[in-house]
Amino acid sequence: MLVTEGFRRGRFSIAVILAMLVGTLPSAPAAAHARIADGTAAVVVRTQPGAAEAVAARVRASGGHLTRWLPLINGFAADVPTAALPALGADRQVRALTADSPVHLLGDTTTSSSDGPTSPYVQSLRADKVWQAGDQGQGVTVAVIDTGVAPVTDLAGRVVPVVDDRTGKRTPCENLSGEPDCTDNYGHGTFVAGIIAGNGAASAGEWTGVAPQANVLSVKVAGRDGATDVSNVLAAIQWVVSFKDRYNIRVLNLSLATDSTQSYLTDPFDYAVERAWDAGVVVVVSAGNRGPGPATISKPGDDPLVITVGAVDDGGTPGVGDDALPAFTSRGPTAADGLAKPDVAAPGTHIVSLRSVGSTIDTAYPDYVDGAYHRGSGTSFSAAGVSGVVALMLSRWPALTPNQVKYALRATARTLPGIADTLAVGAGEVDAAAAALTPPAGQANLGVIRSNGTGLLSGSRGHVQVQTVDAQQTVVDGELTAQLIAWDPCGYALGWNVSSWYLSTWYVTPMFAVTWSASDWPGHNWGGHNWGGGTWEGATWDGTYTDRDYGNPIEGSIWFGAWG
Repeated sequence: MLVTEGFRRGRFSIAVILAMLVGTLPSAPAAAHARIADGTAAVVVRTQPGAAEAVAARVRASGGHLTRWLPLINGFAADVPTAALPALGADRQVRALTADSPVHLLGDTTTSSSDGPTSPYVQSLRADKVWQAGDQGQGVTVAVIDTGVAPVTDLAGRVVPVVDDRTGKRTPCENLSGEPDCTDNYGHGTFVAGIIAGNGAASAGEWTGVAPQANVLSVKVAGRDGATDVSNVLAAIQWVVSFKDRYNIRVLNLSLATDSTQSYLTDPFDYAVERAWDAGVVVVVSAGNRGPGPATISKPGDDPLVITVGAVDDGGTPGVGDDALPAFTSRGPTAADGLAKPDVAAPGTHIVSLRSVGSTIDTAYPDYVDGAYHRGSGTSFSAAGVSGVVALMLSRWPALTPNQVKYALRATARTLPGIADTLAVGAGEVDAAAAALTPPAGQANLGVIRSNGTGLLSGSRGHVQVQTVDAQQTVVDGELTAQLIAWDPCGYALGWNVSSWYLSTWYVTPMFAVTWSASDWPGHNWGGHNWGGGTWEGATWDGTYTDRDYGNPIEGSIWFGAWG
């Protein structure tokens, strides 16, 4: 259900509501006729900030029952006895009482993925305006290096299968996690993929992603507890670059990070994302969830080439006038090199996206949204939204280069009236319509010095360590990779293509599954507020935006500080 702006101003009289329910208006649903016959009315209740629970309790006491929470308007939908409507309409904590009847967007010419209402963050990004022009990400593949992607309805037919040339084996992901299959046992990757490309099929289009016709290619690097090592991610980036042409990978989403302060000029992680960028892949990275202090940008979001995305709280409204800055989002400048980051910002709070049923996050926080979805906050999800926007841009303008995409995103970003800190939001909040429909010409990254990648692998990791899941429980530290072999920076710099992949140590030597080492899991590094950026929201969130509450962190949900 979409509540239009007209429904937000004042109250309808009880007589008008009843007239709508008995069919005076042709759009009144059949369900409304049934309810009026048994003495109840289907209504939408908008309350004063913070009053939704109290009003809902009075509705229940009157014999009514709630059918859906509507945090976008600080309210809920309910079936209410018609005799109780006058008292409800006069309640001082009720701002508006309206009939619950369907409303459709004017001029909607899109496919089934947008026939109905769309997610609030999609409207905040103005991605729906691009859909109306006929572009929904079709023809573009977004690689998601994460915890895997579950086989869910909203992504059906658009998760690109991977074929191993040596064995002929066909799998739903490139699996570099050390786990035996592509299952998203943690739940983060599925959530991220839904933001990028979910089509809302399980919710009649209500909870759509940004580019609902884009393809997703899953590169799984982490298992059930969300643990992975930098070496797994480096292997994943090399795989993406090697196979980008085969699978038409145009965008790489990295909703992960480390707390490393090693200079980008020598860091292997920065070298890898630059290699992808220079190969023609647009790399979108989360800024990190270590705010609100300065110089908290995570790696590889500290790299000058890539698009680093911070989070804003859009307040559940499409406009930017009420946007606020969540405390968790990391701020620039970068710690080692003093670079201005992030580049742009996007909604990253109270985001609804796809569940991976039975995963760690799914089990820990079982307060689901419409059955197939969950809610969370973090710069991981801001980055995913921007990856979706980039897919829209490349669907419409396939010849755009990464530098042209970045320039257009920054040049068209909207200034946020209530946020003056450019080291938190960069050029401003992304505007998909402006960037995708009429992208201004220009080149980003002119004169940027490239990383040489000769720095320490241990320096890329930051402070967190993992250990192998085997009898020895070997700590993966120093210059060891997750294969327990010595890191070779020179060998890593050699040719990245299909043939070289099958000759690389990544392919020849199996990855070990890893878990957090004793010093970090579930130690103090994950419990404190400084590491609580990635959050999964359950019953503790009251459904309103007034308190800017982003839920409680799930321990370990923030790999090196930025899962989520």
